[in-house]
Amino acid sequence: MQKLNERLVSWASLIDDKTIEQARTSSRMPFIYPHLALMPDAHLGLGATVGSVIPTRGAIMPAAVGVDIGCGMIAVKTQFAAHDLAGRDLAELRQQIERAIPLSAGRDNRKIVATAEPRIAELEALAETAEFDPTSYAGHWRNQLGSLGSGNHFIEISLDENDDVWMFLHSGSRGVGNRIAQHHIKVAQRLAQQWWIELPHPDLAYLVEGTPEFARYIRELRWAQHFALLNREEMMDRVSNQLGRFLDTPVEERERINCHHNFTESERHFGKQVWVSRKGAIMADAGRPGLIPGSMGTASYVVEGRGNPVALNSSPHGAGREYSRSAARKTFTHEQLREAMTGIEYRDTEAFIDEIPQAYKPIDQVMADAADLVTIRHTLRQIVNVKGD
Repeated sequence: MQKLNERLVSWASLIDDKTIEQARTSSRMPFIYPHLALMPDAHLGLGATVGSVIPTRGAIMPAAVGVDIGCGMIAVKTQFAAHDLAGRDLAELRQQIERAIPLSAGRDNRKIVATAEPRIAELEALAETAEFDPTSYAGHWRNQLGSLGSGNHFIEISLDENDDVWMFLHSGSRGVGNRIAQHHIKVAQRLAQQWWIELPHPDLAYLVEGTPEFARYIRELRWAQHFALLNREEMMDRVSNQLGRFLDTPVEERERINCHHNFTESERHFGKQVWVSRKGAIMADAGRPGLIPGSMGTASYVVEGRGNPVALNSSPHGAGREYSRSAARKTFTHEQLREAMTGIEYRDTEAFIDEIPQAYKPIDQVMADAADLVTIRHTLRQIVNVKGD
């Protein structure tokens, strides 16, 4: 850990000057308490740095959570082992998963399936309690439940160090969460202009606790976070069903972990109650299970938090980008992607060049930097990868 100033600490050994300067700017906001913490995977973001833990008193910056509210990971350990999959056509399993779950931006379910119905009912009741109508943001939000999205979202079948089979996926609150986030970011920016508040960056606009705008944001944020959690649960149930069909045996769950990495919670740190916004970081209280994926084609980790107080009980959420998507497309080739994915069943397309492992920080270094934040319980190697364009 490196103390960059009185209000900024960092666990990142691989970090560029622009990212550090962006984090310094955020750390100077007057309501940061006690300090902003950069995780090992920190990299440049919009307004606030991706891979940062931002504790605030009396205010929240909506852009500090980002536009994919509640984005996170879920993993399930099954009763199966590598020998159960040996000799089987994994392309068939990948295609079955791709048919069961809508992939890519803008894609959602054509109908609401039975497993989604109780989850949608739960979200409808939660929205009524929160006093808002999600259809005002996305008329088809119900059909988005159980859809993956694109970018770095994925579904994987993996093996751990004991050759036990895990199901692992990454997704968030889809279009409805994005629109909720965008709305409140604009509200914060409008209020800053209205009250002649000078900001170092427009995306550091904030909502003040005790105002109607703040209260509404918290209610809708919590709804979107729960949507994201249930979205992952719904997709995981579908993946489980497809894996069970593929192996002619229903999946027996040995363990299930579901955690956010773009979210805000009220927590107590350094003697004060604060709002902790984690933009690309997971909770890592002592003993708390968590998930840290690598990039496409590399290892992922099942971890346990160490409860590091300086890190505000947090840890990294993944590898962290070293190349922007546009830079990755200019730098790497389809053939290099194929080489990186050797031995992994995936949809072979140049659409995934910007997700090539070389576009990300080495996950081994990220985990080495996080040694005082988490303990590694399992190391997963993927054998099937599903992504949206």
